[in-house]
Order: sequence, then C-alpha cells, then structure tokens
Amino acid sequence: MNPDDIKHIAIVRTVVDRHTDYPAIPKRPYNLSLRSKLHIDDQEVYMSIRLASALAAVLLVVGFVSTATAQRSSAPTGWADAIAAFDADAASRPEGAIVLTGSSSFTRWRTMEADLAPLTVVPRGFGGSTMADVLHWVDRLVMPYKPRAVVIYEGDNDTFYEVPAETIAGQLKQIITKIHAASPATRVYVLSVKPSLARVSVWNEAQKTTELYKKIIAGDDRLHFIDVATPFLKADGTVMNDVFVDDGLHLNDKGNRIWAATIKATLMKVEAEFELPKARDQ
Repeated sequence: MNPDDIKHIAIVRTVVDRHTDYPAIPKRPYNLSLRSKLHIDDQEVYMSIRLASALAAVLLVVGFVSTATAQRSSAPTGWADAIAAFDADAASRPEGAIVLTGSSSFTRWRTMEADLAPLTVVPRGFGGSTMADVLHWVDRLVMPYKPRAVVIYEGDNDTFYEVPAETIAGQLKQIITKIHAASPATRVYVLSVKPSLARVSVWNEAQKTTELYKKIIAGDDRLHFIDVATPFLKADGTVMNDVFVDDGLHLNDKGNRIWAATIKATLMKVEAEFELPKARDQ
C-alpha cells in the first residue's frame, strides 16, 4: 500500500471518529464489587464498538484502494471504446500530420490544435492511460494517420502506480520500434514526466524515468526530447503552486499556456519545414 493509500485510511478513520456517536459508559449505583465488574464489562463493550467501527472504516478504504488499484492495473482492452471513437474519426484526419498521444495532460488540452497552429496535429490522448496502454494500441493510435511525427506523453500515471522506471522505458522502446517498423522516417518526440503538487511523493521516480527516456533518444536523429518538467519548477527546484486546478495534478489555464508554449517551441524547430502545404497556405 503506497503512502497516498495510507493517507486515505487516516482521513476516513478521522471522519468516522468525529461523526460516530459512541455510547457513553453507563454509571450505575452498584455495590463496589459488582460495580467494578460491570464497569469492566461496559469498557469491553465500548472498546468493541470502537474497534468494530475502526475495522469498518479500514475495510471501506481497503475496498476503495483495491478498486482503484484494479482500475490502474486493468488490461489495456479497457480503452476499447475510446480507441473505437478515434477509429471513427480517423477518416476526417489528414495523413502526414503530427499525432499526439498519451494521458490526461493531452486529453484535457482542449485547445491543442489552436495552440500548435500552424502545425497540423491529431489529438489522440486518452486520460488515465499509461505507457503500456499506448504500446497495446499504437497500431490504431498512430499507424492509420501515417504521421510524419508522433509526440508521446506517458510516465505520469505509471510512476504514480509504482510501475518501475525500467519497465516504462522498455515499453517506450517497443512503441518506437513499432512506429519505425511501419514508417522508418517518422520522428518521435518524447516528453519528460512533468512534476505536480499531487505527486511529489513519486517525483524522484519520475525523474529516473525521464533520464531513461533521454538514454533511449540519444544517438538517433529521428528521436527528440521535450523537457516539460523544468518550466513547472521554481528556482529552488520545488513545483510551482499556481499552475494546477484544485486536484494539484491537472493544469489550469496558466499551466496549459506554459505546457503549450514549451511543446510548440520544440516542434516548430523541426516540424515547421515539413508542414502540410494546405496548412501553410492558410
């Protein structure tokens, strides 16, 4: 059980204690010997009730954690509906564009196409996904569009779900291999894992994952790295606290402006000269 789960248990236990009306221990005018015995019995009943309540709270949270864990580790086939929706939209998308795929930082970036103009992009983010999900669905997320470039953002959920950095990096290598098997010239841009207030506890592992990404990218001029971590860090290395919505994880408007500008700056250096003629003429 990770520290966040332990926090959930502590919170629920506190709520139960605050809102449960435990019966008071009765005071009765018994003789001394009988009263002492019954007082002990009353204490045992009282403690039993508290223990039962605590156990119920723990079971409630364990059930919640188990459900969340099951969702985290569910098979990639759980995304079948989202992928089917992408399939249905594929015919309306041009070939030779830039496909962006990954987790909720892409899904919730609803101004992606406008922010990255004049580059022609195909949004293919599916929130809550991991690198394993992209690996499973890459043939349908990427290949139908015959893209000149692919941008990948994963590792955020993976590190939070305690997937080892080596496993995430290994899955990334497999994705790149699949893309290049279908289209050897396609450029692949890999984003670092961004920091967030909600996931400070796994930031070290996220940084380790990013370093492995860099090693994969090194030495292949078709592969490019985009640092989306540094723009969200203050001078002292801590995470900015004014770029997230209330959950401390997803970006607010300010955060999305930083995110968009950072990604666009790197893409434009390479992709502007390859932009589709129709888009250039607009």
